[in-house]
Amino acid sequence: MQHRHLLPNEIDLLLDGDVGFGVAPLRAHVDDCAECEARLSDARVVVDALEDLPHFAPKVRFTDRVMAQVQVIEPWYAPALDAARRLVPQSVPVRVVTVATAALVATVLSAGAVWLALRADAVLYVFGLVADKARTALVSSAGALIGETLGQPGLDAVRSGSLSGLALGAGLVLVALGGATFGFRALASASRRVRE
Repeated sequence: MQHRHLLPNEIDLLLDGDVGFGVAPLRAHVDDCAECEARLSDARVVVDALEDLPHFAPKVRFTDRVMAQVQVIEPWYAPALDAARRLVPQSVPVRVVTVATAALVATVLSAGAVWLALRADAVLYVFGLVADKARTALVSSAGALIGETLGQPGLDAVRSGSLSGLALGAGLVLVALGGATFGFRALASASRRVRE
């Protein structure tokens, strides 16, 4: 067998006082080898000196100050998991009620989607009906607004659908907006002068 000295991890095993089938040959080697015995005693002096050092406790909030300077990279899924964990109820009965409610909602939505898929013609008819009613209401309210703003002649010009009528209506609306803007500015500047 070739003679070799102990490795640092083997010296650590002896310093730690480990017991086992592999430690006995190491102890026998130290007894026979003066160099390994010297290295072991030097290491023991260092360990004893380290043990005699006073133990320091960090200052209050030391961890917070250090971690404030550390850039922590959080995986993309961590916030989603945290949000999901906050949504899960802690109580078992509440969990059961939540799961039952979610299953009921999923079943109703699935049945509704299947019904809509099978009755697409009825859905399209109702959608067209609602859209037509909304368009009629919008046109009548816009007509009432134009009638109130421009009077009956302006409303008749817009209803005629002629390009000149539409241009006349748009011009009158722009004149009305300009007059209102000018009037509000004059009112605001007069109010400002009164306050000064």
